[in-house]
Amino acid sequence: MTPPDSGEIFVDGIRHESNAAKGPQISIVYQDQALFPHMTVWQNIEYGLHGRVKAKPERSARVRALARELQIEQLLGRKPGTLSGGESQRVALARALAVRPKILMLDEPLSSLDIRARAGIRSILRELNRSGITMIHVTHDYEEAISLASRIAVMERGTIVQSGNPREIFMCPKSEFVARFTGIKNFYEGSLVRTKHGAATTGTFLTGPLTMSVAVDARPGNGFIAIRSEDVTLSLAKPESSARNIFEGTIVDIIPTGNGVEIAIDTGIDIVARVTGQSCSEMNLECGKKVWVQFKATAARFIPAASPP
Repeated sequence: MTPPDSGEIFVDGIRHESNAAKGPQISIVYQDQALFPHMTVWQNIEYGLHGRVKAKPERSARVRALARELQIEQLLGRKPGTLSGGESQRVALARALAVRPKILMLDEPLSSLDIRARAGIRSILRELNRSGITMIHVTHDYEEAISLASRIAVMERGTIVQSGNPREIFMCPKSEFVARFTGIKNFYEGSLVRTKHGAATTGTFLTGPLTMSVAVDARPGNGFIAIRSEDVTLSLAKPESSARNIFEGTIVDIIPTGNGVEIAIDTGIDIVARVTGQSCSEMNLECGKKVWVQFKATAARFIPAASPP
């Protein structure tokens, strides 16, 4: 292990020594698996046990148990060059787990896998985490972060810019960078003018040709508005609604996704709404068609522009 440039690492309250001679506290699974090509799957898994587990029967029992748990028993006699991406990643996981680490580090372990293999490895990682293993998982995939993480830290240029549970990160991004990472399509730059309406505090946000109402408790000034596409609804006629934000526009793009259909509407600025495939068919949505867009003031989150250094 490379010593840190600064700070210290503690595992269960005990300072972790980078040159510890005893069994490792931390294991890592690399993005490219980094399996030893000249060794069989069995030998790869067993590799970290040499010098730590002297009894060969115990080493063999641990390899077989892991192979059974990760469903790779049939691969034990094969070389890494004959494995698929998903199979290789399971072997890399088994090798990392063989030494029974307290912390498992994962460097984008799913980025090179197909959809089916990715789903299988995700399921394994969730099960391992439930068994008590702490995981530090590096990823650029926000869906991966949602499905696996109990706590997320978003990094920009080597600095943590926001941390919290998945709901805090994905529902309340604190910067443009975090909002873009979380997959928010409706993100607009403009200026906020604060006003009051009864007991609720709302603001008027100006962006391009549109004026939006937002529920906000912030000082007037420049900033950004983030609106999740699932909070935007569409109708063929002008709605009679309590929503303060109602705009007419023209459909400019229709994008099928894994969670429905994204409809991009030109209202002077492009606004993206997510609808179900059934709704898209029932409304006969197509490019060039006029529709009405609406969203509540509470659906628009204002993010103040960063102060200059």
